[in-house]
Amino acid sequence: QVQLVESGGGLVQAGDSLTLSCSASGRSGRRYAMGWFRQAPGTEREIVAGINWSGGSPYYADSVKGRFTISRVNAKNTVYLQMRSLKPEDTAVYYCAADQHSLGVVVFTTPGEYDYWGQGTQVTISS
Repeated sequence: QVQLVESGGGLVQAGDSLTLSCSASGRSGRRYAMGWFRQAPGTEREIVAGINWSGGSPYYADSVKGRFTISRVNAKNTVYLQMRSLKPEDTAVYYCAADQHSLGVVVFTTPGEYDYWGQGTQVTISS
């Protein structure tokens, strides 16, 4: 079992920046691909960014390309999501997720492919 805990959410103004963190604990010795998802009220959960174990070729949703950066420090079991130039439409609960089935190689973009989820952190952008 893997436990994921997100932090760093909050209320900021449009144009501001935030950095989310996701700390993983529990089952060690496995390689996980990680994803950041978000869900606004009345919408489906959608991928924001994903990163494989090595950190190469991260995936970004079109809506956040050029504004968000995903990174990871495996030695700290932590994944980050740097968010810049935030917009009101970025308002959502942000979740991190871990996928173990690809052995950390493949970044999946659908929630159903992920095995473990954090509890989420609220990000609110005021206009």
